[in-house]
Amino acid sequence: MYSYENKLLKEGHLYIAGCDEVGRGPLAGPVVAAAVILNPDIFIEGLNDSKKLSEKKRIALDIEIREKALAYKIIYIYPKEIDKINIYQASKKAMIEALKALDPKPSYVLSDAMPLEELCIPFESIIKGDSKSATIAAASIIAKVERDNYMVEMSKIYPNYGFEKHKGYPTKQHVEALNKYGVLDIHRTSYKPVADVINKQMKLEI
Repeated sequence: MYSYENKLLKEGHLYIAGCDEVGRGPLAGPVVAAAVILNPDIFIEGLNDSKKLSEKKRIALDIEIREKALAYKIIYIYPKEIDKINIYQASKKAMIEALKALDPKPSYVLSDAMPLEELCIPFESIIKGDSKSATIAAASIIAKVERDNYMVEMSKIYPNYGFEKHKGYPTKQHVEALNKYGVLDIHRTSYKPVADVINKQMKLEI
């Protein structure tokens, strides 16, 4: 998991940032990106793609990463903007904003499958990077825990939707709640299941 980082350290890069985002697929809630610069002198055991870790392990690693990283930054892009610029552009914008906000500034960026030419910093876009690079994995873990926590908070405001379980993804429970209780301001209206409910509602009102 540290092979990309070790190679870059040998080339003289002190501040290597990894970035990833979570939440492209959900019908509700923000897309969340994280950028992380790990301390090369501190090894964090168990870093992997956040989706491959148990919730308990993710939460433990999230605390450890935040304590031991040289720097990290988390950025939210909310549904209204996702609907306006599309999810790909929203994901990219969140990653770029997170990277630009890092202090110290990275000299090299490892991203999970996202080309980031706009940054004007040397970067490598790695397919399935969150299971190949410790730094990208760290970013994926803190982004995932951050977003999950946000959706749990939303479940307290909107208890009928089950956000604490599905985190906004298009599960059967979520789609049924959407049809029964309607579209919320945290839903992405450009996503088909949400748009279908809006269209159905409009037909009923005519």
